[in-house]
Amino acid sequence: MTTLNDGDMHTFGTELPAMFDGVKMAAVATVLYIIVRYLNLKSPTASPEIIYQDTPLSHYLLKSCPMLTKEYIPPLLWGKSGHLQTALYGKMGRVNTPTPCGVRKFLPMQDGATATFDLFEALGDHSTGDDITMVICPGIGNHSEKNYIRTFVDYSQQQGYRCAVLNHLGALPNMELTSPRMFTYGCTWEFAAMVGYVKRAYPQTMLVVVGFSLGGNIVCKFLGENRLNQERVLCCVSVCQGYSALRAQETFLQWDQCRRLYNFVLADNMKKIILLHRDSLLGMSSSNISDADLNRLSAATSLMQIDDSIMRKFHGYNSLSEYYEKESCVHYIHKVTVPLLLVNSSDDPLVHQSLLAVPRTLAEKMPNVVFALTQHGGHMGFFEGAVLFPQPLTWMDKVIIEYSDAICHWEKKRSVCQRSSRQHMSSSLQSKRETLSG
Repeated sequence: MTTLNDGDMHTFGTELPAMFDGVKMAAVATVLYIIVRYLNLKSPTASPEIIYQDTPLSHYLLKSCPMLTKEYIPPLLWGKSGHLQTALYGKMGRVNTPTPCGVRKFLPMQDGATATFDLFEALGDHSTGDDITMVICPGIGNHSEKNYIRTFVDYSQQQGYRCAVLNHLGALPNMELTSPRMFTYGCTWEFAAMVGYVKRAYPQTMLVVVGFSLGGNIVCKFLGENRLNQERVLCCVSVCQGYSALRAQETFLQWDQCRRLYNFVLADNMKKIILLHRDSLLGMSSSNISDADLNRLSAATSLMQIDDSIMRKFHGYNSLSEYYEKESCVHYIHKVTVPLLLVNSSDDPLVHQSLLAVPRTLAEKMPNVVFALTQHGGHMGFFEGAVLFPQPLTWMDKVIIEYSDAICHWEKKRSVCQRSSRQHMSSSLQSKRETLSG
């Protein structure tokens, strides 16, 4: 049997602190590596990648919109993580959120539903001197009271825009459904009703259409469904949408970028919204929803399961694939002819990179489309700031207004030129008549 003498114990005792120091250093190095890797601190800041066709309008926009061409700089310590950008948007929406004052409007729909939207008047004149209204469609299950919407509305009002913000059907916690139907991924009925009201109430106003996330799908689908929907529309901006629900559903089941976890969180939020209206969905004779459907809803752990058991039945789709196929804007967006800005982020954990082939191809083929892809920003984050604390206004808020202002001035100059040309032609014709009659 081997025994330790006093000399061996002394040697072991002197080596033990050094061993512990080594373990500590390894642990600290591991933690630092994880922090740097998770926060993506080594990723360089960059200006957005801009895909567009070589047209006079595109050149004008790139000259007039420096936000599209200069470096987007997120907060240094956490802003390069798409997860943290997304989490901060999801938890807080924005920081130092203002409270714009608006009026809620109620619109009865043909099927008995009651659409609602909030109307916010401009706080000053627009730089063109024209009457312009932003018609805004929020993200999934959102409404005008969400912090990111309030921040954007307040900024838009200050720049001279009237704002109309759709409250997704069933999203307001204090408003009961008046029909057995809620908002869905691509139903444009409520948004169309809001736009129709604005056009009737303000015959002289021109429209800027804005959609966030799911709202981006709805507004692009709305504009492409019918050419008449584009009348009096100056431009459209879509931020962080996924373009094709049919393709997106496969990526939402993957663990890549924790997408499966996000799927679970979004599904849990949707369950809460639906169950708030349980009595309305079950109590109306025209409802397509049964107790068995709501039981399946309770066990659902993904958006796809919720869509299959509840959402597709609001419009009578026979299958989940039919629902996704017909409610996605990917089949309508190529019919949009007004200037269209599509914005996405490369580190958006909800929108898989493969889905970005849709806007990239559109921008390469269609002269009215510009696709802006940022390196950072997450899903609907786009926070800006120096080191730790973000600014109240995001890059997203600023770029939408900058683009919209540029288009408004472009159209103003074009209409002036057209009027001048018509007046010149009219004067020439009058001179010829006078010459002939003389």
